[in-house]
Amino acid sequence: MYSIKEIFYTLQGEGINAGRPAVFCRFSGCNLWTGREQDRKAATCSFCDTDFVGTNGIGGGKFATAEKLSQAIADCWPRSGGGKKLTVLTGGEPMLQVDSAIIDALHGNDFEIAIETNGTIAVLPDIDWICVSPKAGSELVQKSGSELKLVYPQPDFDPEQFRQLAFKNFMLQPMDNDHQAANIKAATQYCLEHPQWRLSLQTHKIIGIP
Repeated sequence: MYSIKEIFYTLQGEGINAGRPAVFCRFSGCNLWTGREQDRKAATCSFCDTDFVGTNGIGGGKFATAEKLSQAIADCWPRSGGGKKLTVLTGGEPMLQVDSAIIDALHGNDFEIAIETNGTIAVLPDIDWICVSPKAGSELVQKSGSELKLVYPQPDFDPEQFRQLAFKNFMLQPMDNDHQAANIKAATQYCLEHPQWRLSLQTHKIIGIP
């Protein structure tokens, strides 16, 4: 049984794949925050900007089998076709639920699979694109992948501690809070001074799509 908050078709807004069409599948639940506002200040990750509680979003629900979930994702892809089909498994923390059955089912429907994870749980090796977003105060288990996307700044969390990890791309993403303008400026300057890092902006928020 898979608990899904929402499934929707959009453009990837962040990171290396920004601008690429994809079906997002948002899994319910996270191991770093309950998702309830009353628990935010005490959470390991207190700056999350995503609603991952429950199964009441567009396309969300309880899916009894991997095949039914995979078909729900496939149904969101345009019938006009063209291009390589991409689905992004996100959350919350998707690795609390993602298993080999859903990976096999999605590959069977000709999807390339990307995952957005906090890296506290090892990612299954058959996932095609692994994006890890470390959070201060948590233990990083997944130390390799396609993309490390660090929300910046986080108190006492220096990007340089990640520079030797086995990721193909290193992205710095300004934190979206009341200090966003200052965060964008700081992240931009950091990338200029440390060219291993590339700036990642949340373009979906800029253009007003999910």
